[in-house]
Parts: sequence; C-alpha cells; structure tokens
Amino acid sequence: MKKYVCSILLAYLILSAGVGLAQVIETELAGNSLPWYPHFEYVRAFNEDATVEVAVDTTRFPAIVGVTGDIYVVQSQSSWAIGDPLVDAGSGFETHTFVDSSIKDNRVLVASGGELDSDAGTDLGVPYDVVIDIDQNGTLSDGDFLDSTPNEAGFYVMKDLVTKGPLLVRKIDYSVTGVTPGFAMERTWYPLGIGGMGQLPLVIISHGNGHRYDWYDYLQEHLSSHGYIVMSHQNNTGPGIETASTTTLEHTDAILGQQSTIGGGVLDGHIDSSRITWIGHSRGGEGVARAYDRILDGAWTPVNYSLDDIVLVSSIAPTDFLGTASSNPHGVNYHFLYGSADGDVCGCPDNDIAQAFHIFERATGFRQSTYVQGADHNDFNCCGFDDFTGPPGTAIGREEAQRVAKAVYLALVKHYVDGNIPAKDYLWRHYESFKPIGVSPNTIVVSEYEEGPDSGKFVIDDYQSQPSLWRSSSGGRVVRYRVADLKEGLLDDNNTNFSWITSDPFNGMTRARTSDSTRGAVFSVSPDDGNGFIQWQIIPEASDFSQFKYLSFRACQGTRHPLTTAKLGDVNWAVLLIDGNNNPSFINFSTYDGGIEEPYQRTGYGSGAGWQNEFETIRIRLNDFLTNRPDFDLTDIKSVNFIFSHILGERPARIGLDDLELTTD
Repeated sequence: MKKYVCSILLAYLILSAGVGLAQVIETELAGNSLPWYPHFEYVRAFNEDATVEVAVDTTRFPAIVGVTGDIYVVQSQSSWAIGDPLVDAGSGFETHTFVDSSIKDNRVLVASGGELDSDAGTDLGVPYDVVIDIDQNGTLSDGDFLDSTPNEAGFYVMKDLVTKGPLLVRKIDYSVTGVTPGFAMERTWYPLGIGGMGQLPLVIISHGNGHRYDWYDYLQEHLSSHGYIVMSHQNNTGPGIETASTTTLEHTDAILGQQSTIGGGVLDGHIDSSRITWIGHSRGGEGVARAYDRILDGAWTPVNYSLDDIVLVSSIAPTDFLGTASSNPHGVNYHFLYGSADGDVCGCPDNDIAQAFHIFERATGFRQSTYVQGADHNDFNCCGFDDFTGPPGTAIGREEAQRVAKAVYLALVKHYVDGNIPAKDYLWRHYESFKPIGVSPNTIVVSEYEEGPDSGKFVIDDYQSQPSLWRSSSGGRVVRYRVADLKEGLLDDNNTNFSWITSDPFNGMTRARTSDSTRGAVFSVSPDDGNGFIQWQIIPEASDFSQFKYLSFRACQGTRHPLTTAKLGDVNWAVLLIDGNNNPSFINFSTYDGGIEEPYQRTGYGSGAGWQNEFETIRIRLNDFLTNRPDFDLTDIKSVNFIFSHILGERPARIGLDDLELTTD
C-alpha cells in the first residue's frame, strides 16, 4: 500500500489526545477537487496542463484547526530530515488558515496548469513532494505535514504520452538465420546513442495475417525514442496460430543470439534479455499468448532467454482459434487492446474465434484492457484496409487510434518493465477525468484493470466459487433486495445474436467460450421496483479494510436490454460501507467523473443497436470513506453495499458485475 494508513491513525491518536503536533505527519495531500462527497481525491499523477490542489481533512487532524501554514510544492527527496530547507518549485508557496469545517473549505490550489516542470527525459513524471510548513519557518520541522515516502513522491507531473521522447532514433531492416524459411526479416528501431546507454529493454511486435512486419513504425519509433529497442518481424500466420507463435519464439531468440552481426553489431551488448515485451496483432495477438503458453508447458525451450524474461505480453484484437488450454497468457503481466468497430475480429456472438476478450479473461496475473470505441482492426497498423464496422460518424480514424496506442503502450512498458510508478494511473483511471493530453477529449476509451493474486488483494466476490446467490466467493452472506433477475453464470452469450430475450440473461457477454471458466453476475434495476441494493457481508477475518488501499470492481451495461436502450448514457450508483458500530459511509462513484459506459451502438446480429458488453473497472480509495467522518472505523467493516436509488439520480439499468475485491495499490 502506498501511503500512510498507520501514520494517519497514529497521528490522529496523538492529536486527539491533545498532545499536539509533535512530529512530521506523513499523509497524502495532493489531488483534485470533486463535485460531491468525498469532495477531494488524492492522486499520484497529474498531466502537465492540469492544476494541482492540496487538501486536509481537519476531522482527522483536529489540532491543525486554526493554524496558518505555508504550503510548499518542492522537488521530491528520497529522504527528509528535520531542518531541510523548503524551496517552492512553482511560483511560490501558498498560505492557508485551516478551519473547523468540511474538507471543501480546506482545499488549496498550489499549482496552475503548466506551472510545474514535466520533463523527465526518457522517464515519465517529474516527482514532487508537498510540505505544509506549520510554523512557517521555511524548513521541515516537527509538526509539519509531508506528502512523500522513501519509495514514492507525493505526486508526479506527466508530459503528453503521445509525443515522441527526447532520443534520436534509427531503424534498420535485415534478415536473421535459424527461423522459419521465408520469414526471416526483422525491422528494429533503436536510439542513435545506444552505444553509451548500457542495456535497454526489448519490445517485439508480431503482426497478424495479411499484415506486414514494416507496418508498425509509429509504435516502434515512439517507444525507441523513450529508450527501448523495438523489433518487428515477419510472422508465419497463414497456417495458423501454432506457426505464428513459433516465429515469435524464433525471432526472439534470433535477435538475442545474432546481435553481434545485426546492423554491423550496433545492438551488441545493449539488449537487456531479462526485460522482454511481446506485442501481437490479430493472429499475432493470439500467437504471443500461445508462445508464452508453450514455454510454460515445456513444449518449447528458448536458447537465449527464459519464461521469466517475458515481463509483459499484449494482444491487439487477438483471434481465439486454439481456445482455452492453448491460447492462454497465464500469470504474465497481460494487456489487451481492441477496437469496438473491428470488422475482422469482430466480437460477433456467432463465432468464438472472433471473440477477442476470451484471451484477456484467461489471464490470471496483473491484467488490463483498453477498449477503444470507434476504432477498427487495421487502425492499429499503418496500411491495412479500412474494415470499420459501426454507426456512421463514430469512426475515430487511424491517427487517433494510434495516439491511444502510443500512450497506453508507453505507460505499460514504463510501468511493468521499468517500474515507473505514475504510469500506472493511465492504466486504470477513467478517461473522462484522466487521459493522455494528446488523445482527443471526444474519444471514448473503456479500461479494465485487475491486480494479480500475489499482490496481497482480498477477493470479496468473483463468482468463481460458491454458486449460490446467497453466498459470496469469500464465504460471506449476500443479501439482495429489489434488484431483479439476479443470476450468476458463465460470461458467454448463449445464442448467435445480440437481440434481448429473457432466456439469454448473459446477452452480449463475449468473455468466454463453453470450455472457459470466467463467471460473473447480471441483474436489473428499475425505479418501478423501488430503491434496490445488494449487500455483501464481510467475513470477520477480513473485516479490517485499513490494510488495503482500494475497493475495486468491474461492471458493464447489458447490450440491447430495454433498460439500457431506454436512455443511453453512463450508469453509476452509491457504494456504502457499514462498520461494526453500524456507522455508514457511502460514495457515489460518479463523483470521480466516471461511470459504466453504455455499449457501442453497433448494429447487426439481431434487432436493435448495441455491441458486446463493455466491462469497466471502478476503484474507490478506501480512505475516502473516512473523509469528514472521524467515527467511521475502516478496521471493522461488516458489509459492502451497492445502493441503486432513483432518488439519488441513478437511472434504470441492466448491469453485469464481477471481481469485487480489496487491493493494496
């Protein structure tokens, strides 16, 4: 967990006891104002054109009431000591007197858009810390507030992820030996100054059927300008996925084993073979998952690398020819990029091979998806034919789709390969509130993010066990009231069209074939039924939520259902926690400027409009439930509740739900 629950609780006990400010108080300070409760969100990443605010909840830190302090944004330090000088990194410190009131009255603008430097070179994010100088002496002192830890800055200011990096780059085309005959060509982009840069991570791109290895310059150039070696190779996709996976495996060995002769030896000694990313498109997207599976199963033994050297696998609009047991990314860090207007791997309900989400659902490690409304299959390469299939006027075009791709791949590689901290925010925060600067504000991107099982997360309910509607996966009791047609089952549309019929409650679910195991729930909410809710009772041994950072779940709207089509738009609801003393605290997640997106309004395969269901991840910071509620006890939570209330403005909806869990980051 990033920050400070223990420090906050300790500080609160000290302050409440009347001892006064006696030490540096480490707590989150930087973030954004929200329109409704909790009125402020603490975040780690800001785009360079965004404002930065600071807020203090005086109900948690009552001794600061009446205190006038100077608020500094300073260059981040890995360690702080009493007496360190405070030098504001912007236009000067801000002075504020903290009042005994809502956090709304203790929010302070500390930096305007463009005020803070965002140039981190080939890295992402310039790190800053925040200090509230309580005694106004210009140094860090006992009693001051500090937003910083040894491992993470208070916040980071990010450049536009769509723009090229600072490095000059070069591309070379060449052939290698020891690979499938007729598929020997590679194109590699690398930084011109590679000779003085040590070893750089390797990114490998495997194209799809009918595509070419030289169609991905836009992505290769972008990543290499940020310090990566990026190779794209000829891919033997015609015969099928097995041969495609073979060429991925062979070419990975080839560039590593023949680096001393490639380009006259320019890459020799500069490839970090322990940090490899595989990206595949279409059949190549299934191929990279299959390649990983073959190594894991012992069916293929690499010469110059091992399974552990593959740190990230990403599929762009992958096919699913081989199915459950073979096309499986298992526990590797996995990413999935897909366009809603794909006319090739279409997501059609009558064809398992064209249901790309299957492979995403099989991933068991850290996984994330980027679903781009209005993008088609060949928007993610330079030169494939226009296969756009969607409503007129909704195509975003190749240039815009590639802006999305450049940004998300830079964030992915920086985070998983280099351990960059703020890049993670681009993988899960809603596009409505936080997107790369260079992506159009009109582009709709729906994101899923799920932490791996080794992260320390706790799963409340993922519907993979305890099939009874009245029992969660974790063993707690589930209570439902006034939500209609609640069912659990395989996330698989059971017929060959998207028309709504009551005998197909999982209509629009293209997440599994019959041999897969991914399950979820569906239900309906209507004002005609009154105010509805679902309650998950928490087992006693898991009641301490303070050891986690986020409450996370994913949800979607049911395509072509009458409740969905009656009024198209985002759906949201309130999330209510109840502690052991029956104290409530609830947050409507629409305050974070994000809701559950309606399905892309594509037609075909039955009557009506609406394509496959679009799951979207919602993550609510658990400490947000404490804002202005000092009596609420996160260490003793007895239930999590979803409240669907037309009184609060939530509209009728058909909802799919999965993966309710507590996460550590």
